[in-house]
Amino acid sequence: MTILEVQGITKRFGGLTAVNNVSFSVEQGAIFSVIGPNGAGKSTLFKLISSFLMPTSGRVQYNGRTITGLPPHEVARCGVVRTFQETTIFKEMTALQNVIVAHQLRSRASSLGIYFSSALARADEERFHQSATEILDYLGLAAVKYMVARNLPHGHLRALGIAVAMAAEPKVLLLDEPFSGMNVEETDGAVTLVRGIRDRGVTIVLVEHDMSAVMRISDRIVVLNFGTKIAEGTPAEVQQDEAVIGAYLGQADEAVGH
Repeated sequence: MTILEVQGITKRFGGLTAVNNVSFSVEQGAIFSVIGPNGAGKSTLFKLISSFLMPTSGRVQYNGRTITGLPPHEVARCGVVRTFQETTIFKEMTALQNVIVAHQLRSRASSLGIYFSSALARADEERFHQSATEILDYLGLAAVKYMVARNLPHGHLRALGIAVAMAAEPKVLLLDEPFSGMNVEETDGAVTLVRGIRDRGVTIVLVEHDMSAVMRISDRIVVLNFGTKIAEGTPAEVQQDEAVIGAYLGQADEAVGH
């Protein structure tokens, strides 16, 4: 069953076409990757899917409903949640506090109720604390949940970014370069983590430069070059696609996993 569909999406910035008539569909329960050289339009595409940017033309559908044009927080409420390349967390808060704060999309209490600590607000606080603890435990961050975020090592910081996104109870999780800057051991752990999240019923769409990780983890891959989709298929099909090899300008053997 298709859960996310990108239909002819285009984004122009003045005379520059960053994303050009890109279409693809993502099946529920899949790990779907978007790859391409630097400047291919991958991050712009993510911003279009999550409604942080409005397309020049085209649309995105989630479970058959058009989400293009909705505010980003409404897209997140629907179930399409993204992480960011720049880890957007509160560096002076603990890991646990960061994930508790990220639950606010699910708050039942009003702003006034939160201010006066109503019964509903207190119930929300208890529920969010329990949920945040469970998320951190699952993501292997239990031992550092009381550590201030700025003191976390890079791998844990990346995992915390995913924990913050998981607080919104995503049905589709958009991961922007989840393996960036990691060593081999950290990448292996992150690959296992992403698979585990998929196994919990969350469909994964990721942008990534680490081709070894992408080829191991993906069910399907879309390849962008200069904003245009040049290939789509399984990892095996993409590795053998001549347009993909050409787009990587001589880096093909290493870049696409040969």
